[in-house]
Amino acid sequence: MSLLPAGKRLAFAAQGERLCLGVWRAGRWIVCPYGAVLDGASAKDQCARCAQLDRSRSVAADTMADDPRPYGVYLAYFGPGLLKVGITAAERGPARLVEQGAVAYAWLGRGPLMAARRAEALLGSALSVPDRFAKAAKRAARGVLPPVSERAAELAQLHRAARQLAGWPETLEPVEFACADHTELFGLDRIPGEVAELGGMTPGAEIVGEVLTGVGADVYLRLAGVGAEVGVGVGVGVKAGAVAGAVSGAGERERGAGAGGVAGAVAVMDARLLSGWVLGPAVGEATTVPVRAAARGAGEREREREGMGGQEGLF
Repeated sequence: MSLLPAGKRLAFAAQGERLCLGVWRAGRWIVCPYGAVLDGASAKDQCARCAQLDRSRSVAADTMADDPRPYGVYLAYFGPGLLKVGITAAERGPARLVEQGAVAYAWLGRGPLMAARRAEALLGSALSVPDRFAKAAKRAARGVLPPVSERAAELAQLHRAARQLAGWPETLEPVEFACADHTELFGLDRIPGEVAELGGMTPGAEIVGEVLTGVGADVYLRLAGVGAEVGVGVGVGVKAGAVAGAVSGAGERERGAGAGGVAGAVAVMDARLLSGWVLGPAVGEATTVPVRAAARGAGEREREREGMGGQEGLF
C-alpha cells in the first residue's frame, strides 16, 4: 500500500512476453525451467507444471499437514451478507486479510493447523459460511458498504454463532470478539460509485493514470486517457507481493498534478494481472488496455431481486 499512495502517477507498458513466475521455495521465486509463456488475461501466474509442483507442498492445497506453526481462524467481512471463514499462519498477523481486501475482520480462534482446518470446515457445514468470494462480488460490495457499526454487528453475530457450535476442536483456543476495520487503511471513501475495470495486458499495452487508492490487489486509478471504448466484456483475472513495487518503479511518470487534476474514467486494476510481465515506461498519454463496465457481484444482484420481490442465494 505504501508503494502506491494516493496521488501517485503511473505510466507503464508491458514489454516482451508474459512469463511463468516459476516456483516459490525458501522465501524466493525459482525461475520456471520451461520458460512458459502465459496468457495476459489468465488468472494464473504459473504454468500448469510449476503450479502442480507448488501445490505439492502447500497449506492451501492440504499437502502440508505437518506444518508445526500455530494458525489463526478468522471471519472476514467484504460487504452486507458477504462473510467468509479462513485460516492463516499466526505469524503473518492480519497480512492475509489485507491481501484479500477484507473490509473488516475478527479472529475466531488460534491453534494447530489441523484444528484450524476442522473449525473452518465446521463453519462451512453447520453455518454455510463460505471460504471464498469471487472478485466481482467483493468489488460490487465496496460501493454499498453500511456504517462501521453495522459491519461489526454482522461479524459479532457470526462470531457468537460459531462459538456455540458443537464439535469445536479442543486444541483450538477461542479468541474473544474484536472487530478490526480497514476503511482508513484502504481509503474506501475515495472509491466512487461508478468504476470501470481494466482488462489484461498484451505486449505493448499501456496504463496511464493516477492512483486513488488500493484494496488488496485492486488498484483504483483515474485514467489519463482511454484508448479503447468502455464496454461490457468477459471478466479476466495473477501473486500480488512485489507487483506494486514493480509498477511504482518501472513505469512511473510524475507530472505534478494534484489528486483531482486528471480528467477521465475511474477504473480498477487487478495488480496480480501484471505478474510475469517486464514493465517499462509508457510512451503514450492514454491507457490502451481494454476498459469495460464493471461486472455486478452476487450482493448487487441479490439487492435487485429483493427490490422486485424475488430472492437468490449469495453462496
